[in-house]
Amino acid sequence: MSLAALPIFVKLAGRPVILIGEGEAANAKRRLLERAGARIVDESGEAALAIVAIEDPAPIVARLRARGILVNAVDRADLCDFTLPAIVDRDPVLVAIGTGGVSAGLAAALRQRLEAVLPASLGGLARALAAARPAMRSRWADSGARRRALGAALAGPLDPLADHPAGAVERWLQDGGAPTAILLRFSLTSPDPDDLTLRQARALAQADRVFHRADVPASLLDRARADAVRIACDAVPAAPEAGLSVYLEMGA
Repeated sequence: MSLAALPIFVKLAGRPVILIGEGEAANAKRRLLERAGARIVDESGEAALAIVAIEDPAPIVARLRARGILVNAVDRADLCDFTLPAIVDRDPVLVAIGTGGVSAGLAAALRQRLEAVLPASLGGLARALAAARPAMRSRWADSGARRRALGAALAGPLDPLADHPAGAVERWLQDGGAPTAILLRFSLTSPDPDDLTLRQARALAQADRVFHRADVPASLLDRARADAVRIACDAVPAAPEAGLSVYLEMGA
Protein backbone atom coordinates (compact mmCIF):
# COMPACT_ATOMS: atom_id res chain seq x y z
CA MET A 1 0.00 0.00 0.00
CA SER A 2 1.51 3.34 -1.06
CA LEU A 3 1.67 6.43 1.12
CA ALA A 4 -0.65 9.28 0.17
CA ALA A 5 2.05 11.67 1.39
CA LEU A 6 5.46 11.48 3.06
CA PRO A 7 5.38 12.81 6.65
CA ILE A 8 8.40 14.99 7.37
CA PHE A 9 9.42 17.48 10.06
CA VAL A 10 10.80 20.75 8.65
CA LYS A 11 12.98 23.06 10.75
CA LEU A 12 11.71 26.58 10.05
CA ALA A 13 13.53 28.61 12.70
CA GLY A 14 14.68 31.83 11.02
CA ARG A 15 13.54 30.68 7.58
CA PRO A 16 11.01 32.59 5.46
CA VAL A 17 7.51 31.23 4.84
CA ILE A 18 4.92 33.06 2.74
CA LEU A 19 1.55 33.60 4.45
CA ILE A 20 -1.31 35.10 2.49
CA GLY A 21 -4.71 35.84 4.00
CA GLU A 22 -6.55 37.43 6.90
CA GLY A 23 -9.07 36.28 9.46
CA GLU A 24 -9.30 33.31 11.81
CA ALA A 25 -7.77 30.68 9.50
CA ALA A 26 -4.78 32.83 8.57
CA ASN A 27 -4.23 33.86 12.19
CA ALA A 28 -4.18 30.23 13.27
CA LYS A 29 -1.50 29.44 10.68
CA ARG A 30 0.44 32.54 11.72
CA ARG A 31 0.51 31.38 15.33
CA LEU A 32 1.70 27.93 14.26
CA LEU A 33 4.48 29.37 12.09
CA GLU A 34 5.56 31.69 14.89
CA ARG A 35 5.77 28.73 17.30
CA ALA A 36 8.08 27.05 14.77
CA GLY A 37 10.24 30.18 14.60
CA ALA A 38 9.50 30.91 10.94
CA ARG A 39 10.00 34.36 9.45
CA ILE A 40 6.67 35.28 7.82
CA VAL A 41 6.83 37.17 4.51
CA ASP A 42 4.31 38.24 1.87
CA GLU A 43 3.86 36.88 -1.67
CA SER A 44 6.82 38.82 -3.04
CA GLY A 45 9.21 37.20 -0.57
CA GLU A 46 11.64 34.40 -1.38
CA ALA A 47 10.59 31.18 0.34
CA ALA A 48 10.29 27.45 -0.20
CA LEU A 49 6.88 27.12 1.47
CA ALA A 50 3.67 29.13 1.34
CA ILE A 51 0.31 29.03 3.11
CA VAL A 52 -2.70 30.60 1.42
CA ALA A 53 -5.82 31.30 3.48
CA ILE A 54 -8.22 33.19 1.23
CA GLU A 55 -11.62 32.52 -0.33
CA ASP A 56 -10.36 31.87 -3.88
CA PRO A 57 -6.78 30.61 -3.60
CA ALA A 58 -6.39 29.04 -7.08
CA PRO A 59 -4.80 32.04 -8.91
CA ILE A 60 -2.29 32.71 -6.14
CA VAL A 61 -1.49 29.02 -5.80
CA ALA A 62 -0.75 28.87 -9.54
CA ARG A 63 1.62 31.85 -9.30
CA LEU A 64 3.46 30.41 -6.32
CA ARG A 65 3.79 26.97 -7.88
CA ALA A 66 5.21 28.56 -11.03
CA ARG A 67 8.02 29.85 -8.79
CA GLY A 68 8.70 26.34 -7.47
CA ILE A 69 7.14 27.02 -4.08
CA LEU A 70 5.27 24.26 -2.22
CA VAL A 71 1.83 25.49 -1.21
CA ASN A 72 -0.78 24.75 1.43
CA ALA A 73 -4.22 26.15 0.57
CA VAL A 74 -6.39 26.18 3.67
CA ASP A 75 -9.53 24.02 3.30
CA ARG A 76 -8.60 23.16 -0.31
CA ALA A 77 -6.91 19.76 -0.22
CA ASP A 78 -7.00 19.60 -4.03
CA LEU A 79 -4.66 22.60 -4.20
CA CYS A 80 -2.24 21.50 -1.47
CA ASP A 81 1.33 20.33 -2.05
CA PHE A 82 1.60 19.76 1.70
CA THR A 83 -0.79 19.71 4.63
CA LEU A 84 -0.36 20.78 8.23
CA PRO A 85 -1.06 18.07 10.82
CA ALA A 86 -2.64 18.26 14.24
CA ILE A 87 0.23 18.29 16.73
CA VAL A 88 0.84 16.82 20.15
CA ASP A 89 3.84 18.66 21.61
CA ARG A 90 5.96 16.97 24.27
CA ASP A 91 9.15 18.83 23.37
CA PRO A 92 11.37 17.40 21.96
CA VAL A 93 8.82 14.69 21.10
CA LEU A 94 6.34 15.77 18.43
CA VAL A 95 3.42 13.62 17.32
CA ALA A 96 1.76 14.72 14.09
CA ILE A 97 -1.65 13.45 12.95
CA GLY A 98 -2.60 14.05 9.35
CA THR A 99 -5.52 13.06 7.16
CA GLY A 100 -4.18 14.48 3.91
CA GLY A 101 -6.61 17.38 4.22
CA VAL A 102 -9.61 15.02 4.19
CA SER A 103 -10.82 15.82 7.73
CA ALA A 104 -9.15 18.34 10.02
CA GLY A 105 -11.84 17.55 12.60
CA LEU A 106 -10.82 13.89 12.71
CA ALA A 107 -7.15 14.84 13.14
CA ALA A 108 -8.11 17.20 15.97
CA ALA A 109 -10.15 14.48 17.71
CA LEU A 110 -7.23 12.05 17.51
CA ARG A 111 -4.90 14.73 18.88
CA GLN A 112 -7.20 15.23 21.87
CA ARG A 113 -7.15 11.49 22.58
CA LEU A 114 -3.36 11.37 22.38
CA GLU A 115 -3.03 14.45 24.60
CA ALA A 116 -4.75 12.46 27.32
CA VAL A 117 -2.56 9.37 26.78
CA LEU A 118 0.93 10.86 26.43
CA PRO A 119 2.33 11.99 29.81
CA ALA A 120 3.78 15.44 30.34
CA SER A 121 7.08 13.80 31.34
CA LEU A 122 7.59 12.24 27.88
CA GLY A 123 9.83 15.07 26.68
CA GLY A 124 11.98 14.76 29.80
CA LEU A 125 12.33 11.02 29.17
CA ALA A 126 13.51 11.72 25.60
CA ARG A 127 16.10 14.25 26.79
CA ALA A 128 17.31 11.88 29.51
CA LEU A 129 17.76 9.08 26.97
CA ALA A 130 19.74 11.43 24.73
CA ALA A 131 21.98 12.41 27.64
CA ALA A 132 22.47 8.73 28.52
CA ARG A 133 23.78 7.72 25.09
CA PRO A 134 27.47 7.75 26.12
CA ALA A 135 26.69 5.61 29.18
CA MET A 136 24.62 3.18 27.09
CA ARG A 137 27.37 2.91 24.45
CA SER A 138 29.88 2.23 27.20
CA ARG A 139 27.74 -0.52 28.71
CA TRP A 140 26.63 -2.11 25.43
CA ALA A 141 29.27 -1.59 22.76
CA ASP A 142 27.30 -3.78 20.36
CA SER A 143 24.48 -1.77 18.76
CA GLY A 144 22.18 -4.81 18.68
CA ALA A 145 22.60 -5.43 22.41
CA ARG A 146 22.08 -1.73 23.08
CA ARG A 147 18.86 -1.68 21.03
CA ARG A 148 17.55 -4.78 22.82
CA ALA A 149 18.31 -3.34 26.23
CA LEU A 150 16.57 -0.09 25.42
CA GLY A 151 13.63 -1.91 23.85
CA ALA A 152 13.17 -4.00 26.97
CA ALA A 153 13.35 -0.88 29.14
CA LEU A 154 10.77 0.97 27.06
CA ALA A 155 8.50 -2.06 27.33
CA GLY A 156 8.92 -2.10 31.10
CA PRO A 157 10.61 0.28 33.57
CA LEU A 158 10.83 3.17 31.09
CA ASP A 159 7.38 2.71 29.51
CA PRO A 160 6.91 5.95 27.49
CA LEU A 161 3.20 6.05 28.36
CA ALA A 162 3.94 6.09 32.10
CA ASP A 163 4.77 9.26 34.02
CA HIS A 164 8.46 9.08 34.97
CA PRO A 165 10.12 11.28 37.60
CA ALA A 166 13.48 12.92 37.01
CA GLY A 167 16.34 10.45 37.22
CA ALA A 168 14.38 7.44 35.93
CA VAL A 169 16.88 6.72 33.14
CA GLU A 170 19.85 7.07 35.50
CA ARG A 171 18.23 4.66 37.98
CA TRP A 172 17.57 2.18 35.19
CA LEU A 173 21.25 2.22 34.26
CA GLN A 174 22.36 2.01 37.89
CA ASP A 175 20.07 -0.96 38.47
CA GLY A 176 21.90 -2.82 35.73
CA GLY A 177 19.84 -2.12 32.64
CA ALA A 178 20.29 -5.73 31.67
CA PRO A 179 18.59 -6.77 28.40
CA THR A 180 16.44 -9.48 30.00
CA ALA A 181 14.25 -11.79 27.95
CA ILE A 182 10.62 -10.66 27.94
CA LEU A 183 7.92 -12.68 26.16
CA LEU A 184 4.39 -11.34 25.69
CA ARG A 185 1.71 -13.70 24.42
CA PHE A 186 -1.39 -12.41 22.64
CA SER A 187 -4.42 -14.32 21.41
CA LEU A 188 -5.91 -12.07 18.74
CA THR A 189 -9.63 -11.98 18.07
CA SER A 190 -9.66 -10.16 14.73
CA PRO A 191 -7.52 -10.04 11.56
CA ASP A 192 -8.12 -6.28 11.38
CA PRO A 193 -5.08 -4.28 12.64
CA ASP A 194 -7.45 -1.55 13.86
CA ASP A 195 -8.82 -4.03 16.42
CA LEU A 196 -5.47 -4.40 18.18
CA THR A 197 -5.53 -3.17 21.75
CA LEU A 198 -3.24 -0.32 22.73
CA ARG A 199 -1.03 -2.77 24.66
CA GLN A 200 -0.80 -5.15 21.69
CA ALA A 201 0.03 -2.35 19.25
CA ARG A 202 2.70 -0.95 21.58
CA ALA A 203 4.28 -4.37 22.08
CA LEU A 204 4.46 -5.01 18.33
CA ALA A 205 6.00 -1.60 17.73
CA GLN A 206 8.74 -2.31 20.28
CA ALA A 207 9.37 -6.05 19.80
CA ASP A 208 12.76 -7.36 18.68
CA ARG A 209 11.14 -10.51 17.30
CA VAL A 210 7.62 -11.71 16.57
CA PHE A 211 6.79 -15.40 16.92
CA HIS A 212 3.51 -16.22 15.20
CA ARG A 213 1.24 -19.03 14.13
CA ALA A 214 0.86 -19.55 10.38
CA ASP A 215 -2.71 -18.23 10.38
CA VAL A 216 -1.76 -14.76 11.69
CA PRO A 217 -2.34 -12.45 8.68
CA ALA A 218 0.41 -10.28 7.23
CA SER A 219 -1.67 -7.16 7.96
CA LEU A 220 -1.11 -7.77 11.68
CA LEU A 221 2.57 -8.66 11.32
CA ASP A 222 3.06 -5.42 9.42
CA ARG A 223 2.33 -3.54 12.64
CA ALA A 224 5.66 -4.76 14.02
CA ARG A 225 8.88 -2.80 13.57
CA ALA A 226 10.35 -3.16 10.12
CA ASP A 227 13.58 -4.64 11.54
CA ALA A 228 11.83 -7.03 13.95
CA VAL A 229 12.49 -10.69 13.13
CA ARG A 230 9.36 -12.67 12.12
CA ILE A 231 9.42 -16.34 13.14
CA ALA A 232 6.60 -18.69 12.17
CA CYS A 233 6.11 -21.44 14.75
CA ASP A 234 3.47 -23.80 16.12
CA ALA A 235 3.98 -23.17 19.83
CA VAL A 236 5.17 -20.59 22.32
CA PRO A 237 9.00 -20.52 22.31
CA ALA A 238 10.48 -22.10 25.43
CA ALA A 239 13.47 -19.78 25.79
CA PRO A 240 13.39 -16.58 23.72
CA GLU A 241 16.54 -14.49 23.38
CA ALA A 242 17.21 -11.34 25.35
CA GLY A 243 15.00 -8.39 24.52
CA LEU A 244 11.27 -8.18 23.87
CA SER A 245 9.57 -11.07 22.04
CA VAL A 246 5.90 -11.27 21.13
CA TYR A 247 3.96 -14.46 20.39
CA LEU A 248 0.81 -14.09 18.27
CA GLU A 249 -1.95 -16.58 17.66
CA MET A 250 -5.49 -16.20 16.42
CA GLY A 251 -8.16 -16.87 19.01
CA ALA A 252 -11.29 -18.88 18.44
